Amino acid sequence: MTDLEDATARLYLTIGRLSRLLRRTGSPGLGPGAVSALATLARCGPMRLGDLANKEGVAPPTLSRIVATLVEAGYVRREPDPQDGRAWLASPTDEGVAMVSGVRSARVQELRARLESLSPEHRDALVGALGALEALVEE
Repeated sequence: MTDLEDATARLYLTIGRLSRLLRRTGSPGLGPGAVSALATLARCGPMRLGDLANKEGVAPPTLSRIVATLVEAGYVRREPDPQDGRAWLASPTDEGVAMVSGVRSARVQELRARLESLSPEHRDALVGALGALEALVEE
């Protein structure tokens, strides 16, 4: 295995573990899929179920169940699509927006606490790598 292959595998595993750890922080009662869909609606505004499914990378039936859960919890409302009377739009309620903000805050605080526990050298290395990591996820 080359150094790049080893680093790639380690980075993949580490990012996955960190992501799972942070998803468990600050999302009372909602799974990661629901929190992600709600965050997308809060960021992007009202959208059709199919568009939201595409953004989230999940099948429409799966997203339909997620949105139904969010509607029942009071975090999302369904409204008729003014462009197409047969379709509807999902949009976050004020409570949904506040919930996403709280989740983000809890997750950011958890990550900050973990960064603060690192040695200054490790912290500086991560901060120095941010530009490269951001470039990896740019569309």
